[in-house]
Amino acid sequence: MTIAAWPASERAWERTKASLAGGVSTGLRASMKPHPLFFRGGSGPRLTDLDGNTYLDYVLGWGPVILGHGHPGLTAAVSRQLPLGATYGSGHLLEAEVAEKVLARIPGTERVLWSNTGSEAAQVALRLARGVTGRRRFIKFRGHYHGWTDPMLIGYRPDAHGNLGLGSQGQNPNALTDVTLVDFGDLDTVTELLKSPDADIAAVFCEPVLCNSGVIEPPPGFLAGLREVCTATGTVLVFDEVITGFRIDSGGAVTRYGVTPDLITLAKAIAGGYPLAAVAGRADIIDRTTRGIVHAGTYNGNPVVLAAAGATLDALGEPGVYEDFERRGRALADGMRAILARHGVTGTVSQVGPVVQLLIGVERVAGFDDFLAADQAFYDRLIVQMLRRGLFTLPGGRWYISTAHTDADIAETITIIDESLAATLAEGPA
Repeated sequence: MTIAAWPASERAWERTKASLAGGVSTGLRASMKPHPLFFRGGSGPRLTDLDGNTYLDYVLGWGPVILGHGHPGLTAAVSRQLPLGATYGSGHLLEAEVAEKVLARIPGTERVLWSNTGSEAAQVALRLARGVTGRRRFIKFRGHYHGWTDPMLIGYRPDAHGNLGLGSQGQNPNALTDVTLVDFGDLDTVTELLKSPDADIAAVFCEPVLCNSGVIEPPPGFLAGLREVCTATGTVLVFDEVITGFRIDSGGAVTRYGVTPDLITLAKAIAGGYPLAAVAGRADIIDRTTRGIVHAGTYNGNPVVLAAAGATLDALGEPGVYEDFERRGRALADGMRAILARHGVTGTVSQVGPVVQLLIGVERVAGFDDFLAADQAFYDRLIVQMLRRGLFTLPGGRWYISTAHTDADIAETITIIDESLAATLAEGPA
């Protein structure tokens, strides 16, 4: 049985547009096809919408719901904390207890700064790098995303004219003078820039796996090369692990690839869906917040979200979690590849742990330009066919797997993708 329409969600959307811009709380949700859905709740790997339809969820709140919905241990930890108060405006032991768990997971980290969103974490990481180096500018890579703030929303997606620069109307154009964009994997250009006597570069920011634009792994030796040249030039190396942290390995990219940056930004997976972010890294850098570098925030170190984070990290520390992530991610990716071949559709699938990327219309994704060349119009049609058959997925082709997804869920998902691709092709070719 397929879903023909979503009348309750449509009515809800009409209502919310009267009080919320676009009827949503963040602009990305407005891009969901065929229109934003509204949900009443979820359990494990499934969500139920206002019309009573149930879906296998691969959006997972755009990544944070790494344990699935309503995880018992997470729910119990938050429930124990709620009667004790929402926030104190002072210290409490959960701040240190959860920080200790983070430091124990990620080799080479010595301190944690608590924050609330990945955008905030990237902003304070940039301020720290500038403060400790006395330099102003930074390097970022094309297609990498480090939040929506003015300094960072540069070089992420082309504008209507194909230009890769500022990412928003109203953004300070002077932000362009502070950043140099480089292709992911181009170590030679990074080295040349950092060794230039007038470079004035405080930091290099990168997603160690380019999850936001194709789930592209770093070329062999690239991360180690960044580490070497940043050390040689006194430049702060920042890994944006908002997506990869605690997701692709127990210590994120650091333990998966064996390279330790100076600072790491963390967010999505750290608290199982509750709003928490962090910067982890070297003590001599982060401790500068006690000596002139301002880091503030009323909600930093909130006890409710830290209770959630402690429970999330404990659950992710259970035996076999990352082996299961890798196995189920590989099973989903292999199933997608087989479906593309069976239907004669050109496409490619990338997978790192429980993060999978499906792109139509390109034979490989080695870089950002390959990602941009994919047939997103066809994928938007495929999304709707999958939604009609009970799969809730992200625009753009990225899929997240939680600890709640089972082998049977993955098998069911592959069957639905197969049926959905056939239905999409029947409407018209890619």
